[in-house]
Amino acid sequence: MQTILGANGQIGEELARELKRNFTSDIRIVSREAKKINDTDEVFSADLSIREKAIEAVKGSEIAYFTLGLPISSDLWEKQFPLILRNVIDACKINGTKLVFFDNTYMYPQDDRILTEATIFAPVGRKGKVRRKMAEMVLKEIQSGGLEAVICRAPEFYGPGKTQSITNTLVFNNIKEEKKLKVPLSAAKKRSLIWTPDASRATALIGNTPDAYGQTWHLPVDKSHPTYREFISIASGIYGRNLKYAVVPKFIFKIGSLFNKGVKELLELLPRYAHDNIFDDTKFRNRFPEFQATTYKQGIEIIKSEQLSAKNN
Repeated sequence: MQTILGANGQIGEELARELKRNFTSDIRIVSREAKKINDTDEVFSADLSIREKAIEAVKGSEIAYFTLGLPISSDLWEKQFPLILRNVIDACKINGTKLVFFDNTYMYPQDDRILTEATIFAPVGRKGKVRRKMAEMVLKEIQSGGLEAVICRAPEFYGPGKTQSITNTLVFNNIKEEKKLKVPLSAAKKRSLIWTPDASRATALIGNTPDAYGQTWHLPVDKSHPTYREFISIASGIYGRNLKYAVVPKFIFKIGSLFNKGVKELLELLPRYAHDNIFDDTKFRNRFPEFQATTYKQGIEIIKSEQLSAKNN
């Protein structure tokens, strides 16, 4: 059995579909209010901040995937994330289960350096420090030999369905609502975005590749690393209209943070938008050369198609 911990988000849902498609029908879906994604799924509703529930959730699993997300709140992250991960690590050790830890890039420096698996952790802000702590928890277990685990790390998302990200919010939601698009800080800096179904496909592949364990893997992205200006130009061609955008300067976010808690929580992520933010997936491409990453053109076409379908229904 393979178990997905935190399966109600976009990554968990796509992961469940990919596992069913290519690896196993014996899948357990775990979340606070678990719902089947595939007809054959087993569901288990659990609060993983309770140690006993985590142990029960993982029981009988060969592999457990940690794809759990929490609302963007530094207070909540500090209180809940390390506790939940500690419970999951203990549960995996008790049950002899391998752990696939789905990670983000918040712990990395927010400057111009190209990000590789060897990049140092130098987080900016509270949420980045939480993610560093979590990654270091998994790395410590790997290094001690106490747990067979692997880290799958993804940059900022864009994608269909439930995908939540700054790009989806400021670009695609505004296209849907026929509003002017927003770009944080600069439209001229190169960026790496990952198509969420690719992130899930690659995570399933790594989880089912025995020799991938004991390492960190950067998940695959379109290697063109466009600027937001170029990204929106691609989108304009696909949507068949000149998509207007405005660059939002830092001081506007700072003013907004005084009145909007969500904007306040985003402030620590802003420095990366003032720099090229390039995510190097060379290690993954060398190990899995047959994996075809979705191009930005393909991804945007899918989002457009989904939006049209929703509009017509």
